[in-house]
Amino acid sequence: MLKVFIPKESEPGETRVAATPESVKKLAAAKLAVSIEAGAGERATFSDAAYAAAGAQIEADRARGLADAGLVLRLHPPRDDSELPAAGAALVSFVYPHQRIDLVRRMAERRLTVFAMELIPRISRAQPMDALSSQANIAGYKAVVMAADRLGKLFPMLMTAAGTLKPARVVILGAGVAGLQAVATARRLGALVEVSDIRPAVKEQVESLGAKFIDVPVQENAQDQGGYAKEASAEFKRAQEEALARRVADADVVICTALVPGRPAPKLLPASMVERMRAGSVVVDLAADQGGNCELTQPGATVNVRGVQIVGLRNVASLVPVHASDVYAKNLLAFLKIVTLEGALNVDLADEIVAGSLVTRNGQIVHAPTAALLAPVAAK
Repeated sequence: MLKVFIPKESEPGETRVAATPESVKKLAAAKLAVSIEAGAGERATFSDAAYAAAGAQIEADRARGLADAGLVLRLHPPRDDSELPAAGAALVSFVYPHQRIDLVRRMAERRLTVFAMELIPRISRAQPMDALSSQANIAGYKAVVMAADRLGKLFPMLMTAAGTLKPARVVILGAGVAGLQAVATARRLGALVEVSDIRPAVKEQVESLGAKFIDVPVQENAQDQGGYAKEASAEFKRAQEEALARRVADADVVICTALVPGRPAPKLLPASMVERMRAGSVVVDLAADQGGNCELTQPGATVNVRGVQIVGLRNVASLVPVHASDVYAKNLLAFLKIVTLEGALNVDLADEIVAGSLVTRNGQIVHAPTAALLAPVAAK
């Protein structure tokens, strides 16, 4: 029987956990022996007693849990060698191999079978295991709540005996999963919402949620085969900035969600636009982890620029740890259904989900882009 270990996340400020008591029950039902580090779920309000009642063994010693496990489930990649699974074991987590070349090399040397949740292909069959989308969905919701909390106005229009209060105006940059959830949440709160995205294909989705899509005169195909945004041309960026400038100046809230996979976040909100915003306005930059869409964002901090609050908090999904952990645990369950069979690891390279998410196996780096990044180092 395959032994599964869930360690407590060691990333500073992290509150999520890779398994919930409910997911532990399902792991046990799949003939997996589950152990979890003591206190792993406490920041998400899941007690050790709840895990034990679900069938997990509570492990007080992380090193022993890692040494005994054949499969480790976690959110963040290991921070150092002390957090790596035992030689020959398997790991499933977010990995971001292009950012952690040395870590990938060490995992290969340890002959680990490593799957990266962010590399799961964007195909219909893989939707239940799409952890990037599940976490972005939560972050999009929380961004609007944070903005509403900081804004000195109400979001909805109110007609009162003292007169009418105008609705807040919200501009959202990026109409991916986080952006669309931000649209839906802001609209539910009664705000007027406008959305900018470099992919004209998302216009229909934006308008179906009751928001207005900001059209850019210059059109181009800015969507890759997976549906993600790709880098736009300089001409398109100039046209987009001109179209945005007036809307941002009138906005009470700007929520930034635009990301290009594997690259720093595009700078869509320059300092010149922020300077035209009214005092009391709020910018929430969900792209802060990758440098931010706003030129003035300070990742990990909230700053005040001429009366405009710019919120650059990192890892926003972890501010909603119960549901964020719940959906991530369900993503893992869906993925494990295709990489385990009868309580054992089952790596079927003919499955495009397995092949697409696999980073290292049998001492080799099998993720081609990461292998290419390591090649010059090896040659030197």
